[in-house]
Amino acid sequence: MKAEKEIVTTREIEAREIPSGMKLTIPEGTPLAITQSLGGTYTVLTPYGYMARVDGKDADAIGEQVIAPDAAAEGKTPEELAWEQLKTCYDPEIPVNIVDLGLVYKCEVTPRPEGGSKAEVRFTLTAPGCGMGDTLKEDIKQKLLSVPDIEEADVQVMFDPPWSMSMMSDAAKLQLGMM
Repeated sequence: MKAEKEIVTTREIEAREIPSGMKLTIPEGTPLAITQSLGGTYTVLTPYGYMARVDGKDADAIGEQVIAPDAAAEGKTPEELAWEQLKTCYDPEIPVNIVDLGLVYKCEVTPRPEGGSKAEVRFTLTAPGCGMGDTLKEDIKQKLLSVPDIEEADVQVMFDPPWSMSMMSDAAKLQLGMM
C-alpha cells in the first residue's frame, strides 16, 4: 500500500486494527504512514506492518485537521442528506464509499411520532468475517445523526443477500481499475 503521508503521532490514540476490528492503542511518538484519508477517517500503516483505522476525532494527533460533519444543505430532504452522508463512509481497505461499493441495501428516513425523523439503514460487508462491521456501523450511525432532523438511527449489518462485486457501481469499478 502506498503512503499518502508519513507522520509521527503527537499523542496516544485509540484505533481499530484492520481487518479484525480489534481496539488498539497507538502510543505518542509512533511513526505512521497514512495510506487512505477518506470520509473523515484515516487508514494508517504502523511500523509493525499492520493497518489501523483512526477516527476523525483523533485527526489532530496525526497532523490532520478535525473536520465536523457537514450535512446541512438547503432544499434537500433528510433522506437525500442521509444518502449523502452514507457516501462519506468508507471501507478502510478500499478507497470507494460504501454506497458505490454496493454495501447499502436500504436507507429510509421516516417521521417519528415524537418529532424529528428516524433513519433506517441496512448494509452488508464485502466479506462476512470482516471485523470492521461494528466500526462501520457506528460510523454510519454518527454520520446519520449529524443530519438535521434525524433524531434516531437504526443501523444493522445484513448478510443476505451476500455481497458480490456485481453490486458495485460502474464508477466504483472504474475507480478500482475493473473496467
